[in-house]
Amino acid sequence: MTETRERSKEVQIWFGPQHPGITGNMSVQTWLDGDTLTRGITHVGYLHRAFEKLMERRLYIQSFPIVCRICVPEPDTNEWLLASALEELSGLDREVPEKARWIRTLVLEMSRLGAMLMVLGGHAGSMGLGPAPQWMIALRDLVLDRFEELTGGRVYHMYIVYGGVRRDLPEGFAERMEQTLKTIESKLPLIDDVIFGSAVFRKRAMGVGVVPREWAFEMGISGPVIRAMGIPKDVRKDEPYEKYAELDFDVVTEEGSDIFARAMVRRREIQQSIDLIRQILARMPKEGPYCAELPNMLEWTIPVGQTYVRAESSRGEMGYYVVTDGSKKLRRVHVRGPSYVHGVSLLERLIPGTNIADLAPLMVSLQVCPPEIER
Repeated sequence: MTETRERSKEVQIWFGPQHPGITGNMSVQTWLDGDTLTRGITHVGYLHRAFEKLMERRLYIQSFPIVCRICVPEPDTNEWLLASALEELSGLDREVPEKARWIRTLVLEMSRLGAMLMVLGGHAGSMGLGPAPQWMIALRDLVLDRFEELTGGRVYHMYIVYGGVRRDLPEGFAERMEQTLKTIESKLPLIDDVIFGSAVFRKRAMGVGVVPREWAFEMGISGPVIRAMGIPKDVRKDEPYEKYAELDFDVVTEEGSDIFARAMVRRREIQQSIDLIRQILARMPKEGPYCAELPNMLEWTIPVGQTYVRAESSRGEMGYYVVTDGSKKLRRVHVRGPSYVHGVSLLERLIPGTNIADLAPLMVSLQVCPPEIER
């Protein structure tokens, strides 16, 4: 009877998907006692789903337009993972040209930069600091201008393909990319003042949404969430791929493991990506092929095998487990992204005891792509 009376005091509220603090089309079913959340269940909706099964029914080349949708703000990591896995299983990885590897690394860092700009703006927007997300989206659009010039698409690129990339860098691309980076850098001090210099942001972010350090490896936490605990975990350093082993950078970490620390990691990684893009462009080969000679993509078969490849997305570690059976189609694909851990397991564990006003900033700080859960 006592438990029944306690339950009757709770109010159920659906948080999202229309709420601006929601990441993507997901929503959270919450229960409140006053303004304190007692529990919550993540619901990721029905947009962009079932990628793994769709890929098992298509030729290898037909999978590229599919994987881009797994995380719309940062599609290129998925392109690279699929290409890398099938190159390894087919032996094509030994034929990827040097220039293609540098261009791929460039694209991956451009993708990280655009995603980080968007999510840092989301940090501010979730707390009502309206101008900052508008500015950050405008800066992200400058990065998308370069993607459109390079790939023909602003959001979905389908640019990293088996054996390399679809086309070479356009003439003058490096100079225009440098101008974009300078424009972004010129606005960052203003962003710092509005976000990190804001008493509202500091009060609502510091000490809020703290993730205990002992959960890090128990739950498989990665990306800015684990680096905000002071743990220097980054696939680009731990298991370098493409040209990351030849670049000069350190893993960004912060202490506190709260919303503020996660936002600060992302702010510092924006500058890191800018620096890495400059290093890549400075070392980009002037000549040489940008793609290996490919077989007929409509008849391409890959020997029986299996592999697991991983990469560091802006959200954390992403991995593809791929199985081939000697046919023209994938036998099995499993996508392991950070969004399931961060947006379901971790979020639902953090919700009890959280004030309802802090739920939106908490969700943004965990940086979730819902289709990555519904893959």
